[in-house]
Amino acid sequence: MSFAITRRTALAAAAATGAATLLSPSEALAATLRYAHVGAAGDVQTRFAEELATLARTKSGGKTDIRVFPNSQLGGVSEMVDGVQQGSIQMGHHDFAALAKFVPEIGVFNAPYIYRDGEHALRATDPDTSPVLKEINDKLVAASGVRIVGRIYRGARHISSKFPVRSPADLANRPFRAVPLALWVSMVKGFGAVPTPVEVAELPTALMTGLVIGQENPLTMISANKLFEVQSHVSMTGHMISLLAVFANDRAWQRLPADERAAVTEALREKGTESFAWAKADEARLVGELQGRGMTFITPENGLNQAAFREAVLKQVNADFPTWAPLIARIGQIS
Repeated sequence: MSFAITRRTALAAAAATGAATLLSPSEALAATLRYAHVGAAGDVQTRFAEELATLARTKSGGKTDIRVFPNSQLGGVSEMVDGVQQGSIQMGHHDFAALAKFVPEIGVFNAPYIYRDGEHALRATDPDTSPVLKEINDKLVAASGVRIVGRIYRGARHISSKFPVRSPADLANRPFRAVPLALWVSMVKGFGAVPTPVEVAELPTALMTGLVIGQENPLTMISANKLFEVQSHVSMTGHMISLLAVFANDRAWQRLPADERAAVTEALREKGTESFAWAKADEARLVGELQGRGMTFITPENGLNQAAFREAVLKQVNADFPTWAPLIARIGQIS
């Protein structure tokens, strides 16, 4: 494949991200796409990256080697996104809003209460067929040299906390973890809480020490990061359908021979669809598993006021991102 890189170049790229020790001399001489993400073992996003690498290699007849660096090995979200832009990392994934510093409106794909269901979310974020994403993707490439090439379905995000949370009033003026992105800060304000940015790798410690009293994520992440050790309750708000954008350095992507790029694209499409099935199965299983770990689930049947969360969050997000209204309407029209 055309990504054959010299040992000197590979080691320089690794050094630029603080990860020079991750590549052995033999690995540095290999033709490799470096793929970074912040997910921990057991999360659906980690499974996606690992299986994508295997499937892409198979579909390309062994020519495409994707080397995965999980769990923030090549840095946190900002470092990973910057690495992809610079080309020291060829691929990665994170929330669409992680790319909003290049094209602000791309964060709309992570907006709360925007999708009808999981199938709609997958269609709206398909880089090959979604008219809204294709339009924004063109802007992203022009602004940053980064291209969205796929997406991962992680499932609905829910609130976990150290005490029962049934409405935004229960979180009023309390420090709550926000993903260090503007959209999350806005959403957490809508929860009624005080947004406190915390990187995912630091989250268990932040919850244990009381820096924040709660967070929101899919159940897969709550389980994979063992947040049941520092949280007692899960409020099944389902406030956001979590999809992660898979993105690549566009120059590196275009340098792939057409057959290899097609193989990776096909693998991305297949694994994106499969991730939806994984997430649905995992959520059903994880409710019981987390209950067995001592967590109490709060649902509409035992007092969760989902309407209050929806109203408060949408009011805040609409105030903070008024230009998103036309995009949200267009996304809603995707069938």
